[in-house]
Amino acid sequence: MLLIVFAILFLAGAAYLVGEAVTAPAREREGSVKRAANYGKVRAALGEREQPFRDRVVGPARDRLAKLVLRIHPKTTVDGVRGRLLAAGLRDVSPTGFLAAKAAVGIGGLVLGMLLGGAFVGGAGVLIFGVALGGIGFLAPDFVVGSRARKRRDQIRTQLPDALDLLAVSVEAGMGFDGAISKLIDHMDGALSEEFGLTLNEIRIGESRQDALKKLSARADTPEISGFTRAIIQADQLGISLGRILRVQATDTRQRRQAAAEEKAMKAPIKMLFPTVLFIFPAMFLVILGPAFLNLSKIF
Repeated sequence: MLLIVFAILFLAGAAYLVGEAVTAPAREREGSVKRAANYGKVRAALGEREQPFRDRVVGPARDRLAKLVLRIHPKTTVDGVRGRLLAAGLRDVSPTGFLAAKAAVGIGGLVLGMLLGGAFVGGAGVLIFGVALGGIGFLAPDFVVGSRARKRRDQIRTQLPDALDLLAVSVEAGMGFDGAISKLIDHMDGALSEEFGLTLNEIRIGESRQDALKKLSARADTPEISGFTRAIIQADQLGISLGRILRVQATDTRQRRQAAAEEKAMKAPIKMLFPTVLFIFPAMFLVILGPAFLNLSKIF
């Protein structure tokens, strides 16, 4: 019982550190905004003992862990993690914080598994439980991010044809491409509207439309968005009418969405086969053959 209590306390501490590591960038941005808003005001300097526990202990520990993560992992790995986080819409999570969270959760799972194995099994079960829970804890953040990225990509694919129709109507009505994107953001919610909002902000702060669209393609990480951005860039370079390009892209993406839905419908019977065989057939056999076996048992 005491081991379980220690395990719970350890996991609670690990979860707190993981939360600090993951949400640090957003808090730092909020702190910068507050400091800018209060610029010029006289504040009494806090001594080290008067500072909150987060600033005295958790912050330095988080920074040391982030530096250790950067030393261990190459830049390509960090860039890959950053791309996956952007694809999942987790812009407030830093790559170093995510990698540190993976390590912390993995170590927490390892310790918890060893404690549980020692409490209930003993012997080789300590190592087996530790490795199993440690591996699950280490891979769990990747699974969560991957699942969120897939849902976000599916939402973007679903919204894209209607968004392109709205862009085409706006451009054909005489609006510029930037104005059409602004109109789209006002009339649509979800992941696609958020991505277009980031693209519009990048264009407004002085970035070229071509670079902003390339970043949109990298963030969304879908073939449909990649095809759309390439078509817009080529139309911009060659002077082709954007309205016509948008109409063609809307038709193409709608056909792709219909083909994907038909493909999922064709795969549905195969996916239903395994639950049917594993859960429905045994129950049917039990109901049908159960009375016969009972009668046979009475006879013999």
